Amino acid sequence: MTRGSIQEYTEAVRERYLRASKKEKRRILDEFVNVTGYRRKSAIRLLHRRRQGVPRRRRGRPKKYGSYVVEALKVAWEATDRLCSRRLHPFLPELIEVLRRCGEKTMTTDVAAQLCQ
Repeated sequence: MTRGSIQEYTEAVRERYLRASKKEKRRILDEFVNVTGYRRKSAIRLLHRRRQGVPRRRRGRPKKYGSYVVEALKVAWEATDRLCSRRLHPFLPELIEVLRRCGEKTMTTDVAAQLCQ
């Protein structure tokens, strides 16, 4: 069986397996192992796992800067030959002006304002 067909088969069997009694689970598991060739314990883990594609909420602190700001910061960082943040930060406002004069398209006024904070 191909991976795609195994995933489809797993999705079909998972609902039946989770609702089944202990005896039925044993029979379903035997069938699943014979069809897919998985080992029994791997099949149990696979059938109990959540479906793929269910988005999980990102934990932790929310992002402060958007992708445009991060991309502009990478451009500035590369332009200074990957200077450390302690040395890059005081130099950043001047560097932004130089990059703008050179025609760097990622340095808009909003992005520059966020970088200089």
